[in-house]
Amino acid sequence: MTRLSALWTFAVLNYLYCDVLGHMDADVLNGLLDREVDGMRITPGFLFGAGVLMEIPIAMVLLSLLLPWRANRIANLVAGSVMTLVQGASLLVGTPTAYYVLYSVFEIGATAAIVWLAWKWAGPQAPAPSPADRASAAAG
Repeated sequence: MTRLSALWTFAVLNYLYCDVLGHMDADVLNGLLDREVDGMRITPGFLFGAGVLMEIPIAMVLLSLLLPWRANRIANLVAGSVMTLVQGASLLVGTPTAYYVLYSVFEIGATAAIVWLAWKWAGPQAPAPSPADRASAAAG
């Protein structure tokens, strides 16, 4: 579904630009250079985990276009829920900056909308009958 892919793209762009701004924030940048931000040690394991976490929305941009309906719905429900909860929880770590809260509102809004759309998604729609099908049914 293109709406889901578009929402995942929107979320990913917000995640990315928030991180770009974070690297312009002297406090965050100095913490990264010291390998500790808001009490979190920035280790190779932490970076690997962060990479895995961000691969979820990146992959969902593509998967939401390619997966069959049932797998698509489940994947969007799970991935959207995980990303909504993680982003919400991230606001409880340290003292978030105003720009982080701003981007989090959009990120949480996008992933919550993904969950809502996937929850409401009733399934593949039957194709509309062609004019030939309608003429055949009327004649038969």
